[in-house]
Amino acid sequence: MNRSLVGAFSALLLGGATLVGAGAAPAAAASPASQAKAPKAVTFAGTVALSNCSGSVVRTPGSADTDPALVLSNGHCLESGFPGAGEVIVDKPSTRSFTLLTASGGSAGTVRASKVAYATMTDTDISLYQLTSTYAQIQSAYGIKALPLSDSHPTQGSAINVVSGYWKKIYACNIDGFAYRLKEGDWTWKDSVRYTSACNTIGGTSGSPVVDPASGKVVAVNNTGNEDGGRCTLNNPCEVDENGAVTVRQGINYAQETYGITKCVTTGNKIDLKLAGCALPKP
Repeated sequence: MNRSLVGAFSALLLGGATLVGAGAAPAAAASPASQAKAPKAVTFAGTVALSNCSGSVVRTPGSADTDPALVLSNGHCLESGFPGAGEVIVDKPSTRSFTLLTASGGSAGTVRASKVAYATMTDTDISLYQLTSTYAQIQSAYGIKALPLSDSHPTQGSAINVVSGYWKKIYACNIDGFAYRLKEGDWTWKDSVRYTSACNTIGGTSGSPVVDPASGKVVAVNNTGNEDGGRCTLNNPCEVDENGAVTVRQGINYAQETYGITKCVTTGNKIDLKLAGCALPKP
C-alpha cells in the first residue's frame, strides 16, 4: 500500500500512506486531424488532502448539483484503520475534514464529512465519504467543481495522471495493463490497474485520483506498489493470474478501477448495493 503517511496502522503500514501509487503529468495533445478533444490540463482542482492520504471530490453521471458531495479515497486511508479482509463499511458516522485544493494546489478551504458512505479493502480498495456540503455549495463557496467518475473500464495504453493532494504532485504515465488479482498481505483486489514505471508513487499518494487527461474523468484510485521486491506481503503486492501463477514487479505501482462505483449510486448520491449491475462487495 502506498501508505497514508500517518496512519492508524502505525508508521510501518500507513506512515506515509503506504498502499499507494505514483502520479502522472499531462499527456500530449490529440491530433487535430482526429477532431478529438485535446487532452485537458490536469490540475489539483477538486482534489483534497487528508491527514494521511490523498483524495478527490467526485460525482457520478447521475449526481445532481443539489446532492451531498462525495470524497473518494482508499479503504486503507480510513481514520479508523485498515478494514479487515471481507469487511465492508456502510453509513458509518464521520466528522473527518478535508483540505480542498485549488488548481495550483493551494488551499481553497475545508470540507467535512457527515459519514463514511462506503468503504472496503475487499476486491477493491476504496472509501467514499459523504460531505455536509452539496456540489452546488462547494462550487459557490470555493469555485471548485467535482471530478467526474468515468462509467467505463479504463483502456490499456492510455495516458493517465495521478494527482496527489497530500504532496501537491502530479505524476504522468500510462496504463501498462491490468492484474487479474493483486494480493498484498491479507487483501486481494480484482482487475487492478498497473502503471508504467514513470508513475513511481510514494507514501501519501494513497487515494489519489487517476485521471484520464483526454476526458478529464477519474478512471481509478491510486493505492499500492511493490517497494522491496517482496512476494505478496505488506507494501509488496504480487500479481496472480487466472492459473494461480505469481508475478512480482518491484518498483511498479497500482490503482483500483472506479467505474463500478457508478453502478452503485442512486438518487440523492446514495450508495445502493442492490442496484442491478452493482458488483461492489456487500456487508
